[in-house]
Amino acid sequence: PWVPPHRRTGSSMLFSAQEWRAPCRQPGPLQRRLRLGRREVRAGRQGDHRVRHHRPRRRLHIRSYPGGVGGIVEVAPGYLPLAYDAVRKAGGLCIADEVQAGFARVGSHFWGFETHGVIPDIVTMAKGIGNGIPLGAVVTTPEIAQVLTRRSYFNTFGGNPLCTAGGLAVLKVLDRERLQENAFIVGAYLKDRLRGLQEKHQIIGDVRGTGFMLGVELVTDRQLKTPAKDEICQAMEHMKDMGVLVGKGGFYGNVFRITPPLCFTKEDADFFVDVMDIALSKL
Repeated sequence: PWVPPHRRTGSSMLFSAQEWRAPCRQPGPLQRRLRLGRREVRAGRQGDHRVRHHRPRRRLHIRSYPGGVGGIVEVAPGYLPLAYDAVRKAGGLCIADEVQAGFARVGSHFWGFETHGVIPDIVTMAKGIGNGIPLGAVVTTPEIAQVLTRRSYFNTFGGNPLCTAGGLAVLKVLDRERLQENAFIVGAYLKDRLRGLQEKHQIIGDVRGTGFMLGVELVTDRQLKTPAKDEICQAMEHMKDMGVLVGKGGFYGNVFRITPPLCFTKEDADFFVDVMDIALSKL
């Protein structure tokens, strides 16, 4: 399972300035799970009930669209508006994590959250914003940003002019080379070709995602959805031998995370799928 970086943040607080140190309650892992899928409306109402009746001290909804490291997990249609509404009615904030999905990667929209018709209170972004240059940003409302004036906050590398110039250059290239349109067109083509592989190889249990954020889930049994944890590692090695590097994710580590650069072409997509086809045939 993926270990979020927030743990590192919490640990570093132990050695920070006095004003940041205070007793804190350690929440239990994986609290408040909601069943998603086809019953998204029911899940949204379930979340609304829990927010209203459990009355936590702080109410936040933090989500990436779609989830990357978790295995390109797509949010069911209609769920996010319900979840946002429940959290805001309870006085909470909604945060969109666009570190992976943002900056035109989903193709149809510039931001992942736009695909669900919601507007977050806070948006976090990194990775694609600098195209390899270390750069991250948080965008929010003036009212929320004003909270930072109540405490001392300092970052040695914040506002680095070289990195911010790189971020500006990325935006110009995205626009000039129409890379969002490319992600939409080539991403749809790549997804169709991957679905063709699914018809050929029983080990492919699902193909999901949008644009250049796609997931291919490997299973040993389509009915039981048994994760093919060993097989995906073998396939990755075969693909590496043929010149293709691909990552994996998901709770069981059995999902290919296909997130190519935004300049990826249909020819690149054909090569990628052909290599994956050969690799899966060797299993």
